[in-house]
Amino acid sequence: MFFHIRELEVRPVAFDVQIPSGAIDFLDPKIHQSGVLRAKGRAELVSSSLDEIRVKGHLTVEMVTDCDRCLEPAACPVDSDFELLYRPVADGYGDEKAIDAGEAEMGFYEGGGVELNDVLREFVLLSLPMQRLCRADCKGMCPVCGKNRNLGECRCQLETADDRWAALKSIRN
Repeated sequence: MFFHIRELEVRPVAFDVQIPSGAIDFLDPKIHQSGVLRAKGRAELVSSSLDEIRVKGHLTVEMVTDCDRCLEPAACPVDSDFELLYRPVADGYGDEKAIDAGEAEMGFYEGGGVELNDVLREFVLLSLPMQRLCRADCKGMCPVCGKNRNLGECRCQLETADDRWAALKSIRN
């Protein structure tokens, strides 16, 4: 669904969509959608002189990514309200330059409007936790043999070397 500026100048546009898994490219092969993405809300023109578009609503989806500790699949549900602002890329907007706090939370678009799938992709990626775990007590992988410690303990011995005392050890020898 595409929100055209000309259409938004007349009236806000409501949306209620169900997007199947695989329809949105999340730009990272490790992150994928495991169920239907449901989004409901509206897009409106905030300021007609600046062509700022506000897209707000509610989104629910089940995402799956690799666990940061053991690399097994980790479920990351997203169920949240969202509100995103977009301004057209024009003279000076979107270029590399110093921006104020208000512009730091604003997206930019090119052409005649904003694509809903792009808005939803952006919100889902921003909603994912920084540390993605399969479970809170994940033990991770052994740094020596690579075995998943959640499946069983390995017999690897971790040798911790403290190089700060190496010079003193050589004197003793």
